[in-house]
Amino acid sequence: MEFTSWDKIETENLSATISRKMMSGEHSTLARVFLAKGAIVPRHAHDSEQFSWIVSGALRFLFDDRELVVGAGELLFIPSNEPHAAVALEDTVDIDFFAPRREDWITKNDAYLRK
Repeated sequence: MEFTSWDKIETENLSATISRKMMSGEHSTLARVFLAKGAIVPRHAHDSEQFSWIVSGALRFLFDDRELVVGAGELLFIPSNEPHAAVALEDTVDIDFFAPRREDWITKNDAYLRK
């Protein structure tokens, strides 16, 4: 068991427009991602299923067959291995839950975000 608060978790500055705080268990990862207006999450895919909850702001998600704007208070489920990208339409706070856990984030092998 681990007990903490977002304030106590280290902030990772991934780029000039994206930062995050995260916590992982044996099988899952929970992250609080901060995206400045105009931030771009490049196209990628991962083995993990992803739930994204937009706490504030809005993200435009880009999929191979559609685009979807997700705003404050809305949730999005992205299946495993679904290629996607995102653009911050305004300053955004996003809570992401992944299962299985994001090994690439834990080991900092997420170069697509670190630009």
